[in-house]
Amino acid sequence: MSTFNFHGDINGPANIGDHGRIEINHGADAAQSLRLAAELVDRLRTENPPLVAQAEVVRGELTRAEQDGAAPDRGRVRSALETISVGVAAGSGGLALAQELSRVLGL
Repeated sequence: MSTFNFHGDINGPANIGDHGRIEINHGADAAQSLRLAAELVDRLRTENPPLVAQAEVVRGELTRAEQDGAAPDRGRVRSALETISVGVAAGSGGLALAQELSRVLGL
């Protein structure tokens, strides 16, 4: 059996995120995520041009989410990153960037 030690007042929705929203960003802000997505697009242009479209999907979705002040479509981003991960060579910079984006976005 596990126990959880909470230090401080726990008072429900008032204690989770802005206006009751829970946000999980794994230590990265939107600007860092967009920077990684742009770097992924640039890297794939040289390493694997056929996958640039998938990287553009990721960057576009993150840009749209930031402009709208909403969360990105996680399914769409996850699918594009998985396609990239399957298509790039093991140990490549593109793979490392795709994995880092997945980590940062909590996918």
